[in-house]
Amino acid sequence: MPDASPPQPDRAAHPAGRLAADARTVSLVTLLSRFAGLAREVLTARVFGDTAIGSAFAAGFQAPNLFRRLFGEGALSAAFIPEYTTLDKSDPRVATRFALRILSWLLLVTLAITVIAEIGLLVALLVLPADPSRDLSLKLIMLMLPYMPLVCAAAVLGGMLQVHGKFAASSSGPVLMNAMVVAVGLYFLLTGRLGDARVAYLLGAVIVLSGVTQVWWFARLLRPHLRPGGADQPALAAGRRTMTRFVPAALGLGTLQINTFLDTLLAMWPIWVGPTHLGLEYPMDASSNVLLAAAQRLYQFPLGVFGIAVATAIFPLLARHNAEPVAFLHTLRRGIRLSLFIGLPASAGLFLVRLPAIAVPYSGGAAGFSGIGVIRSAEVLGGFALAVWAYSLNHVLTRAFYARGDTRTPMRLAIRMVALNFLLNILLIWRLREAGLAYSTAITAAVQALVLLAWARRFAPPGERLLDRRAAVAIVRTLAATAAMALGVWVVLCIPNWSPSWLGRLGMLAAGVVVGGVVFVSAAVVLGCEELRWLGHRRARAAGVRTEPSELE
Repeated sequence: MPDASPPQPDRAAHPAGRLAADARTVSLVTLLSRFAGLAREVLTARVFGDTAIGSAFAAGFQAPNLFRRLFGEGALSAAFIPEYTTLDKSDPRVATRFALRILSWLLLVTLAITVIAEIGLLVALLVLPADPSRDLSLKLIMLMLPYMPLVCAAAVLGGMLQVHGKFAASSSGPVLMNAMVVAVGLYFLLTGRLGDARVAYLLGAVIVLSGVTQVWWFARLLRPHLRPGGADQPALAAGRRTMTRFVPAALGLGTLQINTFLDTLLAMWPIWVGPTHLGLEYPMDASSNVLLAAAQRLYQFPLGVFGIAVATAIFPLLARHNAEPVAFLHTLRRGIRLSLFIGLPASAGLFLVRLPAIAVPYSGGAAGFSGIGVIRSAEVLGGFALAVWAYSLNHVLTRAFYARGDTRTPMRLAIRMVALNFLLNILLIWRLREAGLAYSTAITAAVQALVLLAWARRFAPPGERLLDRRAAVAIVRTLAATAAMALGVWVVLCIPNWSPSWLGRLGMLAAGVVVGGVVFVSAAVVLGCEELRWLGHRRARAAGVRTEPSELE
């Protein structure tokens, strides 16, 4: 007789709705964070403009922010979450002891790095000849470096929140930081205190204070789970395994962040070193870094809201299905398809609207970028935009390797990609200036994504393929919907008589976004793209409603 009992919740067995629901939760919170981050970037750009002070502030924030992205969105979570998940299933008290041990080790290491870096920067200030722009930049880095250990601690606590299903809370840390900086920056913008070095110092201090706030907030949310106890040996062994995996994970998932940091070093050359290199005039100037940072913020908007959201949601599921090859493959396929469904139209759309996308937030009125600064930054955005799909896909694929306990394969590839990116940087900046840095990053990310896709075929059990016919057809449909969207946006942008004023650029951007969104969704509906339905999938199905095998893939 058929089983007449009501369906029982089995969230682990049915990843279909849960992945989409968790990705949607992370996306919504991250959307708020990215809007706040964009507001922060716009305010600081308008306060400092495309000046040397703007470049110095961007570089000062870049150093600790590298660790936020590396740990909060990547390596630490990749090494920490599988161990914590396993321990929490068997003994929550041992899991807590393990988490606190990782937290203490990480604080010791990052505090030591911070102290060494502060001493090195102080020596540089005392030894090097006085230079106002360089000195301001080094002092701002010194001011904001303490944010690094704080944000690393928040990353460990955020990983714990993810394992306990609190994805919204774990994504709220940057919201706090951005909100605090926006509040202070808005005050200075409204009072007309523009381009003042003292404002840069105050905003840097606010960023550090926000790190304290994030740690306090996460610890408060985790209070019910912070009950250490049980045997210390399992926690110690898990801690050693995690730290052993961390360095390879940092390199594997941190390719984009490391490349971005290298971009900052090259863009800051005119301020830190001088206007020439080996007797040749350097192709960038004192405003290059702030123009680069503005473009980075805009391409990272769709990446953070959607691409990293999918990777964040999929990782605990992949870790949970590590011993179930079929479920693991189905979850990974779904992550790949969602990444491309979101990343491909984001790449095409952002490339097409790159000029108004920069002009609207960063120019207009008495503050902001100059006309030539807008054009240069838009060229940078165009380079970055071409590979939003690759940045997103790399996060998902790399996490698949980590969920299977393999951190060295992505690491070996990442080292090669960093070298390739640096070589392309050196070759392209002499012709494309700052845009050369963006195109180098995009080319490297695309190569990395294709190689990871080829290597990920090992995850398919016998008789299966990584991308079966159904997945291949779905990707073709996504490409077709993206092409329709790109055509629609291109037609809108080609309408004559768009005013070159700020209001004209705003109208162009709004029309492009609305038409692009409507055309893409309409095309996805007509083509029958399942990913659109997944993104609207309610959590209730994952929590207790039976899902047919065909719905899992």
